[in-house]
Amino acid sequence: MAEAGIRLARASCPNGRFEVLPANSKVLENLGEKPFDIVYSIEVIEHLYDPRSYIAGCFAATREGGRFICSTPYHGYLKNLALSLVDAWDHHHNPLFDGGHIKFFSRATLSTLLAEIGFVDLVFQGSGRLPYLWKTMFISARRPQSGGG
Repeated sequence: MAEAGIRLARASCPNGRFEVLPANSKVLENLGEKPFDIVYSIEVIEHLYDPRSYIAGCFAATREGGRFICSTPYHGYLKNLALSLVDAWDHHHNPLFDGGHIKFFSRATLSTLLAEIGFVDLVFQGSGRLPYLWKTMFISARRPQSGGG
């Protein structure tokens, strides 16, 4: 599936660079590039068995002072309560869906992970539906300068 998307992207934007790489701590090493000003991860982390390794790779791929932006489906107390009240857990977290989500993040758990890896200045934004029943969340974080700021 990823290869088909890469072929389409290359055909649509022949001057761009598109790669299929492991989502781990060696993202930058596998690209053979210098760190980027902005690293953007859209709807990836919820599919990974080892999100810490991936976020460590994103940290390494973000230049000092640069920004990391991550989106993932939102899961928080009120949304989970609402799912329970309408008996929607089997539909929402269907274990029989091949290739589905294997990690479910809340604002707190994703913030903890990013801070644990070393990101600072986390800014959260929910998106879609009503507040606290959001479909998606975005977290923007900064990689600090090596002097700490």
